[in-house]
Amino acid sequence: MSNADIALMAHLMRRAGFGASRDELEQRVNRGYANVVEDLLNPGAANAMPDDLIRRFHSDMAEMRELNSAGAYWMYRMVTTENPLEEKLALFWHSLFATGYSKLNQARALMNQIETFRRHALGDFRTMLIELSKDPAMIIWLDNNDNHKGDINENYGRELLELFSMGIGNYTEDDIKECARAFTGWTLGNVEYMSTRASRDSIWPYSRIAWHFEYRDYDHDDGEKTFLGQTGNFNGDDIVDIIVQQDATARFISTRLFQFFAADHVDDAGAAVISDMMATYFSSGYEIRAVLRTLFNSDYFKSNDARFARVKGPVELVVGAVRMAGTYQQPTFGADQLARHTMYMGQGIFQPPSVEGWHEGAEWIDSGALVERVNFVGKELGDPGNPGVQAIINRLARQADGPLSPDAQVDACVDLLGPLELRDSTRTSLSEFAAEQGPADLRADQRTDADEQRIANLLRLLTATREYQLA
Repeated sequence: MSNADIALMAHLMRRAGFGASRDELEQRVNRGYANVVEDLLNPGAANAMPDDLIRRFHSDMAEMRELNSAGAYWMYRMVTTENPLEEKLALFWHSLFATGYSKLNQARALMNQIETFRRHALGDFRTMLIELSKDPAMIIWLDNNDNHKGDINENYGRELLELFSMGIGNYTEDDIKECARAFTGWTLGNVEYMSTRASRDSIWPYSRIAWHFEYRDYDHDDGEKTFLGQTGNFNGDDIVDIIVQQDATARFISTRLFQFFAADHVDDAGAAVISDMMATYFSSGYEIRAVLRTLFNSDYFKSNDARFARVKGPVELVVGAVRMAGTYQQPTFGADQLARHTMYMGQGIFQPPSVEGWHEGAEWIDSGALVERVNFVGKELGDPGNPGVQAIINRLARQADGPLSPDAQVDACVDLLGPLELRDSTRTSLSEFAAEQGPADLRADQRTDADEQRIANLLRLLTATREYQLA
C-alpha cells in the first residue's frame, strides 16, 4: 500500500474518529477508502467497555447523578468504542445542542441526552430536532417546563431557531413567539416506576430524579399560528416540519458539519462542498448519514488542502492520545481525571460556557490551555511502558537492521504518529533534539531502557508541535 493511501486514511480517521494506530490504518486501507466510509456511517456493535465491568470498579457510575462520574463514563466509551464516528457525532451534537450540568444538577439526564444523540446521530434531522424538543435535559436547560398556554416562555423557541437549526437573520421575533406557543405543553413528567422507564429514571423517589418527557394537551395552545409564512394550528412537531424544509436550515447544519469534520474556516472550495451537502440534505430526506457521505467522499475532503485544517478540540485531543497510547482500556482508578483534563483545556464535558456552546477552532488555544494540552499528551505518549508506545517501538524494531540514526528516528516517529506534515523549522528542531539523544538500537538482543526512552522522548516532543495539535 502506498504512503498516500495511509495518509488519506489517517486524515479520515482523525476527522471521523479520534485517530488510529498504524496497524489499524493498514487494515482500513486494505478495506478501501469508500468501504471504510460506509463502515463508519453504518456502525455495528460498539464493543465498548461493558457497563457491568465499569460498575464493578466504579460504583458511582451506576446511577451517574454526579458530573465526574458521567464524564468519566463517556470518556471510557470514546476511548474503547469500535464505532468512533458514532461517538464523534455524539460530541458534535453535544457541542451544537450544548446543555450543562450547572443548571440541571443531574448528570444522568445529560447521559440520557447523549444516548439520544448517539441513537439518532446519523438519522434524519427532523427526528433529531423532535427528540431534542422532548429531551428532559433540554427542557430544563431552556425552560420549556415554564412554557405554558397563555404564558409563554420563549427561551427554547428562540434557541431552536437561532442556535440549533437556522441561524440569526432567517426568522422574526414573531416567529419566535409562535414557535414558543407551539411548544406549550411539552414538559416534564415525574419519576415513573414502569419497566419502560426503568433505564431512564432515578431509583430514588426524591431529589435529583432523571425525569422523562410528558405532553400535556390541556396546557398546549392549540390556536392558529403563523410561522415562517405558514399558518395553521401548529404543534411542536409541525414547527419542526417547517424548519427542516428551509434552505437556511440546510445551510446551517451543512456548514456546522463541515466546520466540525472538515475545516475551521470555509473558503470558496469549502463553500462548494457545503452546497453539495445541502443538495444531499434535501434529496435524502434530511439524513445526516447522507450529508456526511457527500462530505467524506468529496474531492475537497480528500485533498491535501483539507488536511490539518482544524485545531483538535480538547476532547478529541485527549481521547486520541489515550487511544494511541493504549491506556484506559480496562477500568482504571482516576479515570475521572480524563474529563477533568478536557475541562482544564477549555472543554468540560457537560459544562458548556453557555447555550451557545464552545467557541472552537483557534480559540481552543491560549497560553494556559496549550500547556495543559502539551503536558497531557506528552505524558501519555512519552511513557514507553504504555501499550501503544511499546507497539510503536516494537514496529520500529522490526523495521530496523541496526541502530536508528537521529534523522531515522525522526522520520519513523513522524510517520507512525500521523503521518504528520512538518514544517522545515519543526523538523530541524526535532532532528537537533534526536541528535543530542544519540542513536537508538531497538533490536531485541541490543535494546535497553534508554533506547526505548529515546523514542518515547521524541514522541513526547512531537506532541508539543503545532502540527500535532491540528487534525
